[in-house]
Amino acid sequence: MQQEYQRYYVPAQSPWPFVGAVALFLIAVGAANTVIENSNGEDGFGTRVLGLGIITLLVMLFGWFKNQIDESMSGLYSDQLGRSYRQGMSWFIFSEVMFFGAFFGALFYARMISVPWLGGASNNAMTNEVLWPGFEAMWPLISTPGGTTTEQMGAMGLPTINTIILLISSVTLHFAHVGLEQGKRKQLTLMLGITILLGIGFLSLQVEEYIHAYHELGLTLQSGVYGNTFFMLTGFHGMHVTLGTIMLIVLFLRVLKGHFTAHNHFAFQAGSWYWHFVDVVWVMLFMFVYVL
Repeated sequence: MQQEYQRYYVPAQSPWPFVGAVALFLIAVGAANTVIENSNGEDGFGTRVLGLGIITLLVMLFGWFKNQIDESMSGLYSDQLGRSYRQGMSWFIFSEVMFFGAFFGALFYARMISVPWLGGASNNAMTNEVLWPGFEAMWPLISTPGGTTTEQMGAMGLPTINTIILLISSVTLHFAHVGLEQGKRKQLTLMLGITILLGIGFLSLQVEEYIHAYHELGLTLQSGVYGNTFFMLTGFHGMHVTLGTIMLIVLFLRVLKGHFTAHNHFAFQAGSWYWHFVDVVWVMLFMFVYVL
């Protein structure tokens, strides 16, 4: 008996991967030059290139999303393609786990190996005297050999509020998903809208936190390994929250147009996976960067 196979849709060539690569290149160049210019008290080329890169990335995201939505609503997708999307999203999130794993690894290496080593641990007293006489192994490292001293970013205040915000956003997104599966469109729309507002609130408070760190605590990218790891982890997480919020906004617009059903809503499910992943990363970040 001949087995029947579903048709597997293969899209035409798309310009969006190339546009996305250009956007990421502009962001990388712009961000690097912005940091250098800020260190030298300048403002110009880097900021403009960074802004152009961000705009290009947003154009790419919405353009690519539109193509995907049009293909899906045209009935071009099959169950086999749906399984491919699930596998692709799973591997993407796994790659993000490895991405943050490398950053957390850098934090642990600096905190658990480098700092004790510089402090003379494991019979390295000579290293301590040669590289940093009088250095005391402690974390966070708020004093550098060059004489730069900063203050620690405490867990209370904005970091705790942001943690609560993200935890609540996971709950509201879960109830939005439940509303979708049960056909409760009002619950879906309300809970998804609240989740988006919570994401925007998180980003706004993080900007306020950075301003506080720079102007009141003296905590900058020039603040040694503590400042570097702090901004590296929180900054990249904030970038992921931004991307997740954009995804949720696209899903919200689709919900308003009547898209998704209880049995056909993988795009919504993928956005939920990503948002919950970002929330889990923040909980770990909050514990290891702010609390411990």
